[in-house]
Amino acid sequence: MLRTIFLFCFVVSVHSLSSQNFTKYSEIGLMGGVSYYVGDLNPSRQFFMPRLSGGIIFRYSPNRRFTWRIHGLIGSIQADDARSDNAYQISRNLSFRSQIIEAAGILEFNFFNYEVGNPTTPATPYIFGGIAMFRYNPKAELDGQWIALQPVGTEGQGSTVYGDRKPYSLITGSFPFGFGFKAHAFGRLSLSAEWGMRRSFSDYIDDVSKTYADPDVVFAANGPVGTQLADRSLVNPGKANAGRQRGNPETRDWYSFAGLTITYKLVPRKADCAAYN
Repeated sequence: MLRTIFLFCFVVSVHSLSSQNFTKYSEIGLMGGVSYYVGDLNPSRQFFMPRLSGGIIFRYSPNRRFTWRIHGLIGSIQADDARSDNAYQISRNLSFRSQIIEAAGILEFNFFNYEVGNPTTPATPYIFGGIAMFRYNPKAELDGQWIALQPVGTEGQGSTVYGDRKPYSLITGSFPFGFGFKAHAFGRLSLSAEWGMRRSFSDYIDDVSKTYADPDVVFAANGPVGTQLADRSLVNPGKANAGRQRGNPETRDWYSFAGLTITYKLVPRKADCAAYN
């Protein structure tokens, strides 16, 4: 499917590159909206417990169909088993929150010819995809304090008993993709609205992935805080849960940014020599 989409985009771009009276241009602007998470603590609900997000964006348009962009975004995500309608999750009783800091390179494909400031190309829907790096740091509340979960090894990370469970990295990658709609505002200003998902390379954005570790092992490796945060079950927490499923290791966590962007078209480059068009 992805190969088909990119092949289609390539064919359209070849046609677009032959269009006349187009000058390559760049834009710079701001993005604002919400961010949210999908994973072990929220398996399917979109826009669940959203939080504010924002960032900066730079776009470069070599033709009317394609736009390259880079952006930097900051947002927050959170989830809480107590707000689930699933009995198992409610009993599991885990929760977390995390800041997300993302830097990404994106390719946008415009369904219609689009050029900021050109009244003959006023608006277009678009799709996008790319690659991103992001930093996260899941935390949970304990006795009124927010505790970083990675250092306390809630699934036995850092112990010799669970030697295959290494402390996870707080910096990893993701594949952003989604769709949007962009249109002229006035003058050199352009507005766009988009929704994008990120399939991350990690299953630990929420600090939940595998089975419950033996609480004695967690205590020996990381102390009482790790033990308390590892198993917060409402029914029979403790050693009886060791080896039982805590999360789903077969899936990766997702996060999303959705919102509005306003950009300003920078002074465009001079048109290429006509002899080379």
